[in-house]
Amino acid sequence: MQVLHQLPKFASPDLLVGTETADDAGVFQLRPDLAIVNTVDFFTPIVDDPYMFGQIAATNSLSDVYAMGGEPATALNIVCFPKGKMDIQVLGEVLRGGADKVIEAGAVIVGGHSIIDEEIKYGLSVTGTVHPDRILRNIGAREGDVLILTKPLGTGIATTALKRGNASQAGIDQAVASMATLNKYAAAVMKDYDVHACSDITGYGLLGHGLEMTLDGRVSIVFEAARLPVFQDVAELAEAGGNLTGGCKRNREYLDDKTVIEDSVPEALAEVALDPQTSGGLLIAVAEKDGEAMVKALVDRDVPAAAIVGHVTGREEFGVRLV
Repeated sequence: MQVLHQLPKFASPDLLVGTETADDAGVFQLRPDLAIVNTVDFFTPIVDDPYMFGQIAATNSLSDVYAMGGEPATALNIVCFPKGKMDIQVLGEVLRGGADKVIEAGAVIVGGHSIIDEEIKYGLSVTGTVHPDRILRNIGAREGDVLILTKPLGTGIATTALKRGNASQAGIDQAVASMATLNKYAAAVMKDYDVHACSDITGYGLLGHGLEMTLDGRVSIVFEAARLPVFQDVAELAEAGGNLTGGCKRNREYLDDKTVIEDSVPEALAEVALDPQTSGGLLIAVAEKDGEAMVKALVDRDVPAAAIVGHVTGREEFGVRLV
């Protein structure tokens, strides 16, 4: 963040969402009824299977467009590959996995760029479209709203446990399947409701992205630990120790003076709420009267883990409380 503060501030009457907030993507208006959504993401493998890694990386990259209320249109591959140190077919499988998810999203890959690197990395630069009047921001939640989460938590803990040989196959299969599931289906349900704010849960964890939803200074958020959907075995893995990511520790340090975790919250669930997510679900703020109906609609649309996980209050001393 210190580096970003040194960069010039870009301004344009057509720049609807820029870097001033912690939104998931930038939005630029082309005409009164059309704006484009721009985002980019890539990372190193978190699973051994190259095809599945490609799917997860692409799903993660596409997610920001859905979080902004948009529809993906085009994508560019971003590839780092250790030339001569790995079978080129591995790269082919990664790209195939990404392509399959882009096709599922209804978008097209129009090119990309690759460089030689010591470690394989993959992701997408995605351009989507959205009507300027239908942009969703991560700010805008209103007092009295309920918060709906569309995927379970714990991908960071699960994949760390996988690397250390501590994870069960059933638990890993559940987390991997979720990471490779597009937020397209949850986003389609959102269009039928008056959603006030939305973000996808990624590297800053549930508490960190929840905090971003309070940056307008008008509201605070209360998450209920007992209502959090969690992947199989993840709470036990967190409690056992040795399966937490470095990102979890960094999130805890950053959020220490900005959030409150009540003493009654089990430590394992606190770690889950801080856990950095890869290709996590959408966190949606919607009026309380629509909450249960929206959860039912999400479950009916094959988003089975959807659940109300908290609510929005008037501004409190801290931006986020986990109770």
